[in-house]
Amino acid sequence: MTDASPERDAAADGGHEVARGGDDHGHDFPGTGSIKRWFVTTNHKDVGILYVVTSLFFLVLGGVLAWLMRVQLLAPRALGEGILSPVAYNQAVSAHGLLMVFWFLSPFAFGFANYVVPLQLGAKDLAFPRLNALSYWLYLFSGILFGVSFFQGGTFSGGWTMYAPLNVPTFTPDVGASTAVLALVLFVASVTVSSVNFLTTMHRMRAEGLTLRNVPLFSWTILLTAWMMLFAFAALLAALLVLSSDRLLGTTYFAMESPAGALLWTHLFWFFGHPEVYIVFFPALGVMAEVFQTFTGRRIVGRKWFILAMVLVAIQSFAVWMHHMFLTSINLQVKTLFMITTIGISLPFDLMVFALIYTMLKGKIRFTTPFLFVFGALLLFIIGGITGVFLGAVVLDYEFRGTYWVVAHFHYVMVGGVTALVGGLYYWFPKMTGRMYDEFLGKLHFAVYFVGFNLLYFPLFVAWETPRRVFDYAPELAPWHQLATVGGFVLGLSFLIMFYNLFKSAFAGDPAPDNPWEYATTAEWAVPSPPPLENFDGTPTYRDGHLEFLDAGEVAPSEGRSSGPTGAAVSDGGVTASATTAVSSALPTVEATEVEGPSHASIWPFVLSAGAFLVLLGLSPLQDAAFPAGMVGAAYATTAVAGGVVTLGSLVAMGLEPFHGPVFEEGEAWPFAGIDNGKVGMWIFLASDVVLFGGFIGAYVFTRVAFGWTGWEPIPSDPIPGLVNTYILLTSSFTVVLALVAAEKRHKWGLVTSLGATFVLGIGFLVNKGLEWQHLFHEGLWLSTNVRASTFFLTTGLHAAHVIAGLVIALYLTARAWRGAYLEDSRSVEYFGLYWHFVDIVWLFLFPLFYIL
Repeated sequence: MTDASPERDAAADGGHEVARGGDDHGHDFPGTGSIKRWFVTTNHKDVGILYVVTSLFFLVLGGVLAWLMRVQLLAPRALGEGILSPVAYNQAVSAHGLLMVFWFLSPFAFGFANYVVPLQLGAKDLAFPRLNALSYWLYLFSGILFGVSFFQGGTFSGGWTMYAPLNVPTFTPDVGASTAVLALVLFVASVTVSSVNFLTTMHRMRAEGLTLRNVPLFSWTILLTAWMMLFAFAALLAALLVLSSDRLLGTTYFAMESPAGALLWTHLFWFFGHPEVYIVFFPALGVMAEVFQTFTGRRIVGRKWFILAMVLVAIQSFAVWMHHMFLTSINLQVKTLFMITTIGISLPFDLMVFALIYTMLKGKIRFTTPFLFVFGALLLFIIGGITGVFLGAVVLDYEFRGTYWVVAHFHYVMVGGVTALVGGLYYWFPKMTGRMYDEFLGKLHFAVYFVGFNLLYFPLFVAWETPRRVFDYAPELAPWHQLATVGGFVLGLSFLIMFYNLFKSAFAGDPAPDNPWEYATTAEWAVPSPPPLENFDGTPTYRDGHLEFLDAGEVAPSEGRSSGPTGAAVSDGGVTASATTAVSSALPTVEATEVEGPSHASIWPFVLSAGAFLVLLGLSPLQDAAFPAGMVGAAYATTAVAGGVVTLGSLVAMGLEPFHGPVFEEGEAWPFAGIDNGKVGMWIFLASDVVLFGGFIGAYVFTRVAFGWTGWEPIPSDPIPGLVNTYILLTSSFTVVLALVAAEKRHKWGLVTSLGATFVLGIGFLVNKGLEWQHLFHEGLWLSTNVRASTFFLTTGLHAAHVIAGLVIALYLTARAWRGAYLEDSRSVEYFGLYWHFVDIVWLFLFPLFYIL
């Protein structure tokens, strides 16, 4: 941000409203035919296309690994037989699962979410465009980092669920295994950034009259998915950071000698893992709802109950994770409780399935390619759901767990979701490209796909006695595995039809009208195909019960906005008299507003992500907190340092860049009316951080209980350093409050002094913490000494890392305040205060937990 406009860094991507598309307000924004555009773009539609294309690449990579596995399973194999060695087979199984679950399924869905959700909401972009670009580049570089792991002695080979103790170096010693774990850490960072962005946008930037009750169903599913992602992936991040520490620093959380190791990982992983099923399936469900409405000509039957059922599933998804742990030592009463919650979560799904079926019965079906795929997805999901009921019963789970019944059920659910998302790709392809696909080739793709899918996975139910993750099985099951292998190749080759169809159509297909589907009524079909840079020539509104576009003079004043979940605007579904009934025919344009700065372009998200990639790649060979000896270790260390410099430099550059994000004043913002985007975004981020620290604190408590609470000798034994640090942080919270008061009163030196005092107090906290650690080191305690030392050093170290991040921000704010910033707009100081107070509150939990109890 420039000193001439110090208020511009009040929000990461806030600022002046962008009012004209096409030329980025007089600045050089490359066209879509330019490679440069795809490196600098922050526009949600471009980012959506990048997500879709990249995720399809990872689909191909994961599919090739699946083919290798199926060839190996053509016949029962002894060790050394077949095209894959035992270790290579384990790596193929693990990498296939990780690539498909993390780098294909959710990113594919969020490619559509990036493109479609702002259009459906009536927004010009997401709330924080640069963070949106950052989420994509972090995702891409995380995938590249995972690819690098194959060339570092071999990637992770302990299964995609990474069960302990197979996930520690004792059993997976290759550097590539550590790199795969770090790649997942980078991926979770991408997910967190994206979740904060979507939640802020969807709660703060809906068009006037578009209350939550009337949000289109696809956007509803993305809203719920983003909330689940925010909390579930925070739990996964806690697990991955602990695992990374075990592998790189030598802590012993998941070591065989740890009293809670294997069970602790299973709890942390499946607290994420079961919501992940719905994180993957909910966007597919949204596609199914949109496509069913469009191609039956009926609004979804029982729409409000459909939404309520989704909300119930999203909440319940965090209360069923232990049904993955029925074979562990958990007592029978707890297992029975989770069997009941598992049955309970199926009931809302029954409602949604019947709503979709009844919508078909009430409407007139048009058998287009998108409808065929979503109808096929519904059939596959019903089979997956029925077969999953067996696994929810404790007694039956004893028999089926660890067999190919689980493999078949899992793929009918997850790949069933993929089936609907492929339907979504065909559905929105005309909007995204401005071209129509070949309908015959689309239907041929569905036929080959559906046959291949069932030929691959249904025989696995019959061959259920095959043990998972091994390539040896009873000879009498070989015909079923051979049939499945044929189905696997048919399924994979069906995508060649899709790639040919869509690639050819994107360049030579018939021009697509604005709305090629007769009964599509959501807002994305009211704009040209593809949409203009800033989506709408005018301001979308539903204030009269249907979608209209108003020019600048017709926009309702902000005080007239609705702030509650009321209203009756029809925003999706329903029978329409014509293709344009829900759309105003007049589209007045808004006079261009010139503002400085590249409001649609920034190179720094790419550079920042590249820096993070280098940092993690450089850290990957660490063992017991030490780099390998010799030139190799020096090269890795240099890479990590260079990555750190790039990361820090790009963060500063992003802060100084004169970037203007969208400001959306005339719309619905319940339940955050009157609160700006930056504050909402910070609150949402801190909510995920609560779960992150909760995972660490929970791991400590769980481990201590397993060890024996009274037999646990606390580390450290002296509470005085912790008490001193408590007073230091409480004082620093007071100085942050003084800084905000000074900024609001436009008292420059009071602001500078207060921020400087906060910085000094933070440094004092770290110095005191460092002296305490040094004393413990001299006593012979290190991270790897025992699990008691591991929990103390890692948990307080995570808190110290948050303090360091806060000090970097405080130093930046102090330097800017010295030059006169924040006197006209104090929001940046307020956001920093929220973060700093949170860090202090966390310490108030850690101090008694580690020093007193």
